[in-house]
Amino acid sequence: MGLRTYQSLWATELRRPGVPEAPVAERFDRVKEAGYHGMCIDLGALSLDEARATVPDYARTGLAGLLTAFPKSVEDLRPALHLAKDIGAPYVIVVGQVMPITVSGMIPVVRDWLRVSAEEGMPIQFETHRNCITNDLFSTLQLLDAVPEMRLSADLSHYVVDRELTFPIPPEAMGWMSRVLARADSFQGRVATRSQVQVPIGFPQFRRWLDLFAGWWEEGFRGYRARTQADCLFLCELGPPEYAMTDANGDELSDRWAEALELRRIAEAAWERAAA
Repeated sequence: MGLRTYQSLWATELRRPGVPEAPVAERFDRVKEAGYHGMCIDLGALSLDEARATVPDYARTGLAGLLTAFPKSVEDLRPALHLAKDIGAPYVIVVGQVMPITVSGMIPVVRDWLRVSAEEGMPIQFETHRNCITNDLFSTLQLLDAVPEMRLSADLSHYVVDRELTFPIPPEAMGWMSRVLARADSFQGRVATRSQVQVPIGFPQFRRWLDLFAGWWEEGFRGYRARTQADCLFLCELGPPEYAMTDANGDELSDRWAEALELRRIAEAAWERAAA
């Protein structure tokens, strides 16, 4: 077993007014040359047709596939599962856009998506993400109790902001995060504070938050290694503006490409510590 690191196609976007984006093929090549194992495509950033157009880039570069879906209904998930097979994805990350107010209303929706997953033979993981069915940490913890087969893709940055967690994190909140990590079968790389979902990891004022997240990843890796021999996926997902912080001119405050490589290094070190 090993740690397999992925980059996100969405995270390679600049979103800088007046500056054209690099062609998708060039971005695939750059990710391959940087030594990532795979590329994740995001149906929140691409249409289904645009995403299908990347299939040859996977075959050409040999990058492994991964897919994040934003289904707006139960059946809306099915085409994403088909595309995931075409790019060789081991599973689909679900950011579910059906959002009942009550946990009792959420449970049948989650079970229906799991049913579609089983029918199509493509596993799914529910991302811990804002503005979706797992928007709130507390309701997600209740969902985990109600649906034991529900697995997560842990992006804890969303819950640090969602709960406005203070530093140091209170013991009770650390316990909540541990419950999430115990159900996570993949992990995503982004560092947040209580007020900002993505901060420049090289700035000294954010070092304590970077260390916090590295510790969470190590905890998650340790639990993962204890329950399976399969490779583990870590997705570097430093998003473009407005995720990325910018100055008065709209220019980013840091080099996201370099930061993603550093996050990869930190995750790999955490994986090795978890092995020890």
